[in-house]
Amino acid sequence: MVYTSTLLSLLALSTGTWASYNANLNYRSPSTRHTGMGINIDSVHRRSLAKRDEAPFHPSQLNFTHGVASGDPYADSVILWTRVAPSLEADRSNVTVSGTVGLYNHDTESYIKASAHPICVDYQVYEDKEGRRVVDKGRAYTTSDIDYTLKVEASGLKPFTTYWYQFQICNSNITSPLGRTKTAPGADDATEEINLAVYSCSNYPNGYFNAYGNAVRKDSVDYVLHLGDYIYETKKGVVGRDERAVRPESEIFSLYDYRTRLGHYRTDLDLAASHQNFAWIPVWDDHEIADNGYRDGFSHLNNTEESFRNDSPQISVDQRKMNAVRAYFEWMPLRQVDMDDGLRIWRSFKMGNLFDLIMLDTRNYDRSITDLSNLLDWNTDYIEEIHNDAGRTLMGGRQESWFEKQLTASNQRGAKWRIIGSQLRFARLGRETNGEITYNMDSWEGYRANQNRTLKHLYDNNIGNNIMIAGDTHVNWVSDIAWIGEKPYDGNTGVGAIGVEFAGTAVSSSGFGGTINSAEQTAASYARNEDLQWNEGYYRGYFELRMRQDEVEAKYFGCPTVATRNSWEIPLANFTVKHDDNHLSRPIAGGQVEAGFVHQGEVKHSNLTLNTETGEWQVIGFDQMFVKYQ
Repeated sequence: MVYTSTLLSLLALSTGTWASYNANLNYRSPSTRHTGMGINIDSVHRRSLAKRDEAPFHPSQLNFTHGVASGDPYADSVILWTRVAPSLEADRSNVTVSGTVGLYNHDTESYIKASAHPICVDYQVYEDKEGRRVVDKGRAYTTSDIDYTLKVEASGLKPFTTYWYQFQICNSNITSPLGRTKTAPGADDATEEINLAVYSCSNYPNGYFNAYGNAVRKDSVDYVLHLGDYIYETKKGVVGRDERAVRPESEIFSLYDYRTRLGHYRTDLDLAASHQNFAWIPVWDDHEIADNGYRDGFSHLNNTEESFRNDSPQISVDQRKMNAVRAYFEWMPLRQVDMDDGLRIWRSFKMGNLFDLIMLDTRNYDRSITDLSNLLDWNTDYIEEIHNDAGRTLMGGRQESWFEKQLTASNQRGAKWRIIGSQLRFARLGRETNGEITYNMDSWEGYRANQNRTLKHLYDNNIGNNIMIAGDTHVNWVSDIAWIGEKPYDGNTGVGAIGVEFAGTAVSSSGFGGTINSAEQTAASYARNEDLQWNEGYYRGYFELRMRQDEVEAKYFGCPTVATRNSWEIPLANFTVKHDDNHLSRPIAGGQVEAGFVHQGEVKHSNLTLNTETGEWQVIGFDQMFVKYQ
């Protein structure tokens, strides 16, 4: 009788615990149709029961090591994230399994040497910062299988509403920092204004992530969009000697490597503050996996035996991608996507009747070979010869079809604007050197037929009011989107364009280099592009979009130095797009910019700098942009 009672108690506990495991979305696969990419909750649970003779973690041994984050907002829900662990370090359970064992099965000691015990975490969501009105709560478990990360969906929320949230280790008073987030408007809700901060390319060794913190200190936006290169896979610096050296101290390949690199980046205080205060909508570029990625490889690793043996610690292209995707899914506050393969991150959001946000993957999903320029231009001539082939694709057939359907549906439903998040610049861009024009083949330019199909779809279906946004190049570019050579376009007035493109500089990755004067000489070498209206490659920073029913305003901000952590920024240029104009308002940027090269305007250096911490303005000169190394 005692035995039966005990067994029933264990079964009841087991059922409740299983539900709490299932509440943690990071046990699931990044792909809803590829469950093998997830973690088997039954196996994790059984292992914890088998190890119950060992001492579990005491709350005093645990910490919220990397703050909190939120993302992928819907009208009634949002994703919440944290990490609670006995150590800041990532778990080393990264041995690649084989045969019929699940890709990330950690069921036996041969695959994992880590604690089998789960960590129990409660969470609450509040309508008020003081935490008096709880609107959602729950319990979830995490384990070393997912690097002690925890990701839950807060649901039952009101549209376009600010909420606060907090995690707490069960049966303790140990809490996470208090996070703030915001839901999206309902798809058909009349929405007057939404403000966005747009970032890309944050290279930890290059400098501090001041740009992330500036928007927090100003509290100037509703959501953050990140267009990729959230981390870099390369090595730089020596830990203990160089202030921004990266961990691990090598190029990253394994699951442990990617987890460690993501965790190390998240120790930057300004990045942590941005995640704590804003809901993010991120996508990856190439460096979340490896440089110049395409379907079958990267600059320094491809699907050949020679490359497998010589260019990596014998980790294949596919396995490296899987490791990176698994770690990214664990560490980023994004949802599972209803996908039919393992690499889909492209997705869309309806932000009231104001705009639809279409986030593309122009890097890793199903991309034909790119210009692998880091390999001494060994295939540049080849890519130039084939760049207009109809069979070349930047997105893959499935994504391209989905993209066109999204554009059509958005237009038909009457959304005022379409924001298209593309890692790579869309507008054509040639640089004049010694009288010759050269193009960047590692962009939409290298996939001209794909580019033309997109333009044809927009023009043929009269889909206007398009705002394309991009990162990747570490340079600011602002252009009209026009089908030059096929449709009439006047670069002086903008008439004939079908939209505009705002491409941003990097948070900290290098740009044109040199001094501000030499950077402006480089900027001027692009002047013959009639659709390009402004470019600037000296400052690091970001831009903000103020989306309104009648107009879009883009404000570009430059960080004068990332060599130190600071709260300074310089307004570089402001641009306006009126609804139904489909081009930038003239004169460009009101006729004046802080730096770079501008058509129909002038450059006036003021060095007028805002301290986003104090709100004070002053004129400051800086002579060092990046962190220096020995």
